[in-house]
Amino acid sequence: MNNVIDTLMKRKPVRVFLDQEIEEEKVETILKASINAPTAGNQQLYTILKITDSSIKQQLSVLCDHQPFIASAKLLLVYLADCHKWYEAYKDIDLNPRQPELGDFLLAVDDALIASENAVIAAQSLGIGSCYIGDVMENREEISKLLHLPDYVFPAALLVFGYPTTQQQKRQKPQRANLKDIVFENSYHDMNAQEREAMLKYHYGDAEYKSWLETFYKRKYNSSFAHEMNRSVKAYLKQYEKKDG
Repeated sequence: MNNVIDTLMKRKPVRVFLDQEIEEEKVETILKASINAPTAGNQQLYTILKITDSSIKQQLSVLCDHQPFIASAKLLLVYLADCHKWYEAYKDIDLNPRQPELGDFLLAVDDALIASENAVIAAQSLGIGSCYIGDVMENREEISKLLHLPDYVFPAALLVFGYPTTQQQKRQKPQRANLKDIVFENSYHDMNAQEREAMLKYHYGDAEYKSWLETFYKRKYNSSFAHEMNRSVKAYLKQYEKKDG
């Protein structure tokens, strides 16, 4: 196994960090790795916000489902799906462009998340832990105001970085599903109930399946933060509805 594959396999979420600053040259390396990620048409339909203001960090920790460790992260990056800058460039030279639409938005989200994964892997290779915060999609209105986001700019992901504690280094990486349950050949395989239960065995282990799944449903899929995230995204996407004339 080469070093790149080993880094990919060993990376796990880290939520507890040492009180140790990340060297500026390593921060720059992480950011350079990020912007060298694959991108649609070399457009780089994203913007990265490096958050250094402690007040903004604190507010983000509250708005992102009340997670205090966000505020203490030594490096905090917000990845924005950005359809704004190209749209404005087209207007700069009087092309009268169509407004960005949902396909453009999804492409920008793809670009942002691909770039963010490069940052995560680069950090891992440098001994720096990280954690994705998908909750940045919640409370989108407040977060947009906090970060001064214009139209057609969406907070796709928030990443926190820091040197992991010994406990976090030793903590076992969460198990993933088996390849056979994720990779199908040529066409989609719609599992039956028994297959889905077998697939999720890596999650529930020795627990009773129905009870575990009901608890997981309430904690994740039907949680208040999930409802808020969906409301927030739905409200945001209204600006992409095509306007006649």
